Amino acid sequence: MRALLRTNPSERPGDLPSGQTGELTRVPAEESPGSQGSPGSIEKSGPLSGTGASRAQHQQAPKVRSVLDLALRLGELLLASGESAEDVEAGMLAVVYGYGLVRCDVNVTFTMLTIAYQATLAEPAWTASRGVRRRSPDYTRLAAVHDLVRAISEGEITLEESYRRLLEIRRRRHPYPSWLIAGTTALLAGAASVLVGGSWLVFFSACAAALVGNLLSSGLAARGLPEFYQYVVAAMPAATAGIALDLAHADVRSSAVITGGLFALLPGRALVAAVQDGLTAFYITSAARLIEVFYTVVGIICGISVVLRAGIAFGIDLNPADNLVTPSRPWIQTLAAAVLGLTFGVDLQVRRPLLGYAVFSAAFAWICDAGLLKAGLTPTIAVAFTSALLGLGGQLIARRHATSGLPFTIPGLVALLPGSQTYLGVLFIVRGQTGLGAAHLFTAASTGLGLAVGVNLGGELARLILPARPGQLYRIRPGFARRRPVSKVWFRR
Repeated sequence: MRALLRTNPSERPGDLPSGQTGELTRVPAEESPGSQGSPGSIEKSGPLSGTGASRAQHQQAPKVRSVLDLALRLGELLLASGESAEDVEAGMLAVVYGYGLVRCDVNVTFTMLTIAYQATLAEPAWTASRGVRRRSPDYTRLAAVHDLVRAISEGEITLEESYRRLLEIRRRRHPYPSWLIAGTTALLAGAASVLVGGSWLVFFSACAAALVGNLLSSGLAARGLPEFYQYVVAAMPAATAGIALDLAHADVRSSAVITGGLFALLPGRALVAAVQDGLTAFYITSAARLIEVFYTVVGIICGISVVLRAGIAFGIDLNPADNLVTPSRPWIQTLAAAVLGLTFGVDLQVRRPLLGYAVFSAAFAWICDAGLLKAGLTPTIAVAFTSALLGLGGQLIARRHATSGLPFTIPGLVALLPGSQTYLGVLFIVRGQTGLGAAHLFTAASTGLGLAVGVNLGGELARLILPARPGQLYRIRPGFARRRPVSKVWFRR
């Protein structure tokens, strides 16, 4: 949702846009009830300049508090839904600009949002902050937040109406029930196992293992255990199912069960957000997201390694050579990729009308990546090129409809996750071949990085192809100076 804005107006006292002043506009006289009882903090600092200024400050205080609180609450929903730090910053600025607070500064980190407002340099500054603790991807709620921010920026609704719509968004239930999410997660793992060469027996085994892992991790989450241990436990059933198939001497590709489980657990969405924050100079938030990705991947590796070592102790011969080549079954694998897109879209709570696009984008991603690999490109380059196409198409659609690009981009990426390379790296390390294992894990990491960079590159290409229209807000990168019209706010995502 990145609005085309990056500079801080308070740093340029005399450079107010045409027709704008430092006074509040379109804010009702009474204090909004939504500003009461906020868990965030709002305070003012600095001396007042005279009795008249003090009286004016007291008259405007309720309005300022309400607008800043609304911006923080909307920013919290955006950040918790997986938006990049730049998009969250732009959304918060769009809200305060929509209600006339044109001298605001926003700071976004992984766990804290801060916003400051100073009407003039002679008046004290108001500062508000809010912590972000709960993170749950819900792209239906994300689309509703985008619609609300756009309505505020265009001056269509009052402050009280904004709070009412915000309350409706927060109280709105997820579009898909929890039992359906658990079922689609299991189906995702099964489809991923077929994608890497599994049979019907492997498909059902992967579904059952993913369902058990989801139940176990949910039970640990209900008891307050950290996510690291939840991922350790969630990765064990898939590895156990693969070992069980080997013990039963089943003539199937048992490693595909483990790979399918990895597809259901790997944090591709978080990695994309982390790389995007780094590329847009939000280094603190990017570092925090990368640490989260690191602990998630380490937890998955630990869970699989424990089970694989136990299997080797029982005499199971886990030969990595059986997994170096994936059987080519174009029609079945394309269908499996389409199912991956559908199930991942449901897991992310994508709106029902957009699930068809998720199916198409995942199937297209698999076909494009397979074609590039067959043409001789390396896995990293093939994934980067394919994800750039997905990012370009998704961002063009999102920019056309002024909504978030995440529902159009993220579901299709699931077919490109480096599940096979991650499993091979863990297997080589468990067998004592640390060098080969590290090489495969490095390939998996570079593939994931190429995926994230490709998505960001596609978004930047979409910005060049479909630039901002006259009368809309322009983004300004650090180091550039350009005046910006502020009659409307236009969102990139």
